[in-house]
Amino acid sequence: MSIDFRHGRHCVFNFNIHLVFVTKYRKKIFTKQHLDFLSDVFKKICSDFECRLVEFNGEFDHVHLLVNFPPKIAISKLVNSLKGVSSRVLKTNFPELHQFYWKGKLWTPSYFGVSCGGVTLDVIKHYIENQNSPD
Repeated sequence: MSIDFRHGRHCVFNFNIHLVFVTKYRKKIFTKQHLDFLSDVFKKICSDFECRLVEFNGEFDHVHLLVNFPPKIAISKLVNSLKGVSSRVLKTNFPELHQFYWKGKLWTPSYFGVSCGGVTLDVIKHYIENQNSPD
Protein backbone atom coordinates (compact mmCIF):
# COMPACT_ATOMS: atom_id res chain seq x y z
CA MET A 1 0.00 0.00 0.00
CA SER A 2 1.52 3.33 -1.00
CA ILE A 3 0.63 6.54 0.77
CA ASP A 4 -0.53 9.41 -1.42
CA PHE A 5 1.34 12.36 0.08
CA ARG A 6 0.17 15.83 -0.87
CA HIS A 7 2.42 18.86 -1.10
CA GLY A 8 1.85 22.39 0.12
CA ARG A 9 4.14 25.34 -0.28
CA HIS A 10 6.22 24.43 2.78
CA CYS A 11 4.97 21.00 3.80
CA VAL A 12 4.27 17.46 2.78
CA PHE A 13 1.20 15.90 4.36
CA ASN A 14 -1.38 13.16 4.40
CA PHE A 15 -4.13 14.06 6.88
CA ASN A 16 -7.34 12.04 6.87
CA ILE A 17 -10.44 12.26 9.01
CA HIS A 18 -13.44 9.97 9.32
CA LEU A 19 -16.59 12.05 9.87
CA VAL A 20 -20.09 10.89 10.79
CA PHE A 21 -23.16 13.14 10.61
CA VAL A 22 -26.46 11.99 12.09
CA THR A 23 -29.92 13.27 11.18
CA LYS A 24 -31.87 15.19 13.81
CA TYR A 25 -33.63 12.72 16.14
CA ARG A 26 -32.13 9.91 14.06
CA LYS A 27 -34.98 10.22 11.58
CA LYS A 28 -34.63 7.53 8.92
CA ILE A 29 -35.02 9.66 5.82
CA PHE A 30 -32.27 8.90 3.30
CA THR A 31 -32.77 6.81 0.18
CA LYS A 32 -30.11 5.78 -2.32
CA GLN A 33 -31.10 8.80 -4.43
CA HIS A 34 -30.47 11.15 -1.48
CA LEU A 35 -27.11 9.55 -0.70
CA ASP A 36 -25.99 9.73 -4.34
CA PHE A 37 -26.95 13.41 -4.37
CA LEU A 38 -25.13 14.04 -1.06
CA SER A 39 -22.00 12.37 -2.40
CA ASP A 40 -21.80 14.94 -5.21
CA VAL A 41 -22.55 17.82 -2.83
CA PHE A 42 -19.86 16.71 -0.36
CA LYS A 43 -17.30 16.26 -3.19
CA LYS A 44 -17.92 19.83 -4.35
CA ILE A 45 -17.63 21.29 -0.85
CA CYS A 46 -14.43 19.34 -0.19
CA SER A 47 -13.00 20.58 -3.47
CA ASP A 48 -13.83 24.17 -2.49
CA PHE A 49 -11.79 23.62 0.71
CA GLU A 50 -8.91 21.98 -1.24
CA CYS A 51 -9.85 18.67 0.39
CA ARG A 52 -10.61 15.30 -1.18
CA LEU A 53 -13.64 13.19 -0.41
CA VAL A 54 -11.91 9.80 -0.41
CA GLU A 55 -14.96 7.72 0.49
CA PHE A 56 -18.63 8.33 1.21
CA ASN A 57 -21.56 6.15 2.22
CA GLY A 58 -24.53 6.25 4.52
CA GLU A 59 -27.58 4.59 5.93
CA PHE A 60 -31.13 5.80 6.49
CA ASP A 61 -30.19 8.12 9.38
CA HIS A 62 -26.49 8.97 9.08
CA VAL A 63 -23.58 9.39 6.68
CA HIS A 64 -19.86 8.55 6.78
CA LEU A 65 -17.19 10.61 5.04
CA LEU A 66 -13.47 9.94 4.72
CA VAL A 67 -11.81 13.25 3.89
CA ASN A 68 -8.18 14.00 3.07
CA PHE A 69 -7.41 17.59 4.04
CA PRO A 70 -4.52 20.07 4.04
CA PRO A 71 -3.06 21.36 7.32
CA LYS A 72 -4.45 24.87 6.80
CA ILE A 73 -8.05 23.63 7.13
CA ALA A 74 -9.89 23.93 10.43
CA ILE A 75 -11.98 20.78 10.74
CA SER A 76 -14.78 22.67 12.51
CA LYS A 77 -15.13 25.06 9.54
CA LEU A 78 -15.13 22.20 7.06
CA VAL A 79 -17.79 20.35 9.08
CA ASN A 80 -19.96 23.48 9.39
CA SER A 81 -19.86 23.95 5.64
CA LEU A 82 -20.48 20.26 4.86
CA LYS A 83 -23.50 20.13 7.16
CA GLY A 84 -24.90 23.58 6.36
CA VAL A 85 -24.65 23.42 2.59
CA SER A 86 -25.85 19.81 2.37
CA SER A 87 -28.87 20.64 4.52
CA ARG A 88 -29.82 23.62 2.34
CA VAL A 89 -29.40 21.90 -1.02
CA LEU A 90 -31.23 18.77 0.10
CA LYS A 91 -34.17 20.89 1.25
CA THR A 92 -34.18 22.75 -2.07
CA ASN A 93 -33.84 19.69 -4.31
CA PHE A 94 -36.00 17.28 -2.30
CA PRO A 95 -39.01 19.23 -0.95
CA GLU A 96 -40.48 16.01 0.47
CA LEU A 97 -37.69 16.02 3.08
CA HIS A 98 -38.86 19.35 4.52
CA GLN A 99 -41.10 17.49 7.00
CA PHE A 100 -38.01 15.93 8.59
CA TYR A 101 -36.29 19.23 9.30
CA TRP A 102 -36.64 20.35 12.91
CA LYS A 103 -36.54 24.16 13.17
CA GLY A 104 -34.85 24.23 9.77
CA LYS A 105 -32.13 21.75 10.73
CA LEU A 106 -31.47 18.37 9.11
CA TRP A 107 -28.40 17.32 11.09
CA THR A 108 -27.81 17.09 14.83
CA PRO A 109 -25.54 19.90 16.06
CA SER A 110 -22.81 17.39 16.93
CA TYR A 111 -20.62 15.18 14.76
CA PHE A 112 -18.13 12.35 15.15
CA GLY A 113 -14.62 12.85 13.86
CA VAL A 114 -11.52 10.70 14.21
CA SER A 115 -8.13 11.02 12.56
CA CYS A 116 -7.03 7.98 10.62
CA GLY A 117 -4.05 6.86 8.65
CA GLY A 118 -2.14 3.94 7.27
CA VAL A 119 -0.51 2.63 10.44
CA THR A 120 -1.45 2.15 14.08
CA LEU A 121 -0.28 4.39 16.90
CA ASP A 122 1.82 1.52 18.25
CA VAL A 123 3.80 1.38 14.99
CA ILE A 124 4.42 5.15 15.11
CA LYS A 125 5.40 4.99 18.79
CA HIS A 126 7.81 2.15 18.07
CA TYR A 127 9.34 4.10 15.16
CA ILE A 128 9.86 7.20 17.31
CA GLU A 129 11.24 5.20 20.26
CA ASN A 130 13.81 3.54 18.01
CA GLN A 131 15.31 6.67 16.45
CA ASN A 132 19.09 6.84 16.46
CA SER A 133 19.29 9.55 19.16
CA PRO A 134 22.65 11.09 20.05
CA ASP A 135 24.20 9.85 23.29
